[in-house]
Amino acid sequence: MASSASGPSSVPAPAAAVPKKRGSYNCGRCGLPKKGHVCPVPGAAAKPGGEAEAAMGELKPRRALHFDDDVAAPDGVTDAVPLAMAAPVPRPPPEKKARVEVVVDEEEEEEEYGDGWVRSGRGGGCPGRWWRRCCAACPRAAWPRRPPSAAAGAGARARVWRAAEEVRLRAAGVRPVAAVLTRCPALTRLVLRMDSDVDATMLACIAFSCPNLQSLDISMTNSAVNRITGDELTRFVSEKRSLSVLKLEGCSSLGFLNISSSSLSMLWLSGLCSLSKAVINCSNLNELSLEFPKQNNDSTDLIALMDSLGRTCQNLRNMHISSIQLCNETVFALESANLRGLCMLSLILGSKITDAAVASIVRSCASLELLDLSGSSITDNGLGMICKSFPHTLTRLLLALCPKITTFGVQVATTQLPLLRLMDCGKSLCAKPQLEAGKSYFGDISGGIKFCSKLVNQKKQQPTYEKLIIKHTNLKKLSLWGCSAIDALCVNCPELVDLNLNSCTNLHPERLLLQCPNLKDVHVSGCRDMLIGAIRNQVLNEFTMAEPRVACKRLADGSKRVQVPHFMLEQLQEDGKWGGSRKSQCTVHLT
Repeated sequence: MASSASGPSSVPAPAAAVPKKRGSYNCGRCGLPKKGHVCPVPGAAAKPGGEAEAAMGELKPRRALHFDDDVAAPDGVTDAVPLAMAAPVPRPPPEKKARVEVVVDEEEEEEEYGDGWVRSGRGGGCPGRWWRRCCAACPRAAWPRRPPSAAAGAGARARVWRAAEEVRLRAAGVRPVAAVLTRCPALTRLVLRMDSDVDATMLACIAFSCPNLQSLDISMTNSAVNRITGDELTRFVSEKRSLSVLKLEGCSSLGFLNISSSSLSMLWLSGLCSLSKAVINCSNLNELSLEFPKQNNDSTDLIALMDSLGRTCQNLRNMHISSIQLCNETVFALESANLRGLCMLSLILGSKITDAAVASIVRSCASLELLDLSGSSITDNGLGMICKSFPHTLTRLLLALCPKITTFGVQVATTQLPLLRLMDCGKSLCAKPQLEAGKSYFGDISGGIKFCSKLVNQKKQQPTYEKLIIKHTNLKKLSLWGCSAIDALCVNCPELVDLNLNSCTNLHPERLLLQCPNLKDVHVSGCRDMLIGAIRNQVLNEFTMAEPRVACKRLADGSKRVQVPHFMLEQLQEDGKWGGSRKSQCTVHLT
């Protein structure tokens, strides 16, 4: 009993906790009050050992600025070394990732970042509005003044990437694209310009990384090849139920076209070649663009394609077909499809399209706003049918590379289409050589006289030139590039802002008259120097400041006129009270 009684008395009682007083503070290493205290924990330079190790084991100090919950250390591991004393742990070398940065033009930095591009791999990709749209989705305090590459702080960059809704990227390969897409979970619009070949792996990467994708645009550079097949494209469109816009370039490897989607509203495919089957079953499709290369061996059945559109795409409003296989039968099939809602129709490079196809278009389309028959063989009669059928709706008419129309048809079109705002007659009004009638001459054959006709290659060829007068109140853009048959031109269009006279080689300077006060751009590439000088004189000197007619002013009672002081003249000229027109801001483009 005595031993048991003396046991507790021999053990020293634990020291009471020292209350913290105002003004004192604790040791940053061991946690004890600092006043009059010598810390037993050795410094960073001292080697741990002896009593110092025992003190460290007993005290278990806390790390400075450590706000995480305490976690029990395993056996044999000491968590008593302060942060300042801990030896730096060597980090493994970072894994190489795709480099993505935003490059900003210094001259345009103040103008909404100009045309910066996101660069990935070897290429450069998206315009500056990508950065503005990313920042618009985030709070203003979350993003810095400069783009993410120059911002201080990874948090702001991460928030910008996560909130991005549109990305425009130029890359080479799938890995750089995947590195960017994984950072943008909210991405809905993607524009890719590829420097390398594209195949099904790219479509699988996009489908996996962008579950909410609504718009996809893939274009190719000159060296890149699109290897996507028809099966792969069909599978991708069927899986992306939210996809509404699809644009692909270089679709020469498709083989066939079988697209079925209820959400797709815009479909652009270029580079198509020899499609064995073309089926487009999109009930909500609004715009369709199919471009075929200029190859005579193309075996695509355009007649069957046009006939099926009436059953599968009844809401189609805009159609663009580019193929040298276009003919009257193709337009007749379009008429049987009964697409009465068409507002824009473009059938280009169809040299077999004649006035009969124009009559079919007039019967099948009620309210066309844009009609493009460039490269066709229509005449002034077909142009007259167009003017009589769409006088109150047609605003854009493009008839480039139509060699059978004349200046008379163009003048009739500008007269009978009051709402016309754009007209293109490039390379249509070309100088046609007129052959002289063959003359006979005398020939001496075997001692006799015989009349012989002149050889065909010896006939003189004299091209015919015409004059063109265009007067319109609403026309804004007029293109007459390559019209070598025009030697006299008069344009009286108050609203005209763009005039294209490239390669008008036979236009005489003294027979040119431009009455267009709002003209801003004139293109004169390939014209003669005298014509360029005459255009400069008309568009640059016509609207110079007029001199004041009367430099006098009456007194208040109207009794006498006195000379106006010079400073008042300058003030009146600045205020525009003299009635003089402002100087023209027109630009003459030589290239």
